[in-house]
Amino acid sequence: MKFKIVAILSLLACFGLAEQALAFNQQDVDQLKASSSCPRCDLSGADLTQLNLAGANLRDANLRATNFSQVNLTNADLTGADLEAAVLTSANLTGASLTGTNLKSATLENANLSYAGFISANLEAANLKGSTLLFTNFRAAHFRLTTMANGVVTSDKPYGWSLQEGPDAQANQKKK
Repeated sequence: MKFKIVAILSLLACFGLAEQALAFNQQDVDQLKASSSCPRCDLSGADLTQLNLAGANLRDANLRATNFSQVNLTNADLTGADLEAAVLTSANLTGASLTGTNLKSATLENANLSYAGFISANLEAANLKGSTLLFTNFRAAHFRLTTMANGVVTSDKPYGWSLQEGPDAQANQKKK
């Protein structure tokens, strides 16, 4: 009997924690909108569609499953942020710092990634189809089953690329 009670309470606790895992903090959203600065914030699952967050500071923020569709993140600092399963469709990330970010399963379709730095970023299963990659720095980035801008899916074996310089870099990778 005690075992059943403990098991039921454990399950209920797990379900309660699972709901909170992708629950953003409204105060963090308000702070971001007011000041464009919210390092270490919890914005997981928030809908930030079409906001102007140029120059925003989102270092080490929890941005899992956050919707950044059509958001202006020009020169934003997303260093160390967790963007797993985030939606950045048609977002402008020109000059943004994404050093050490987790972009696993993120959607960056048709995003402008020009001059952005993805140094040591995890791009496993990310979708970059149709994205602009002009002087984008992917040094030591992790690619595995990543859909590249031209629609080619990378190998299922993990590997990283060096500095990518514009559209000709993809052609150079094919020659190797």
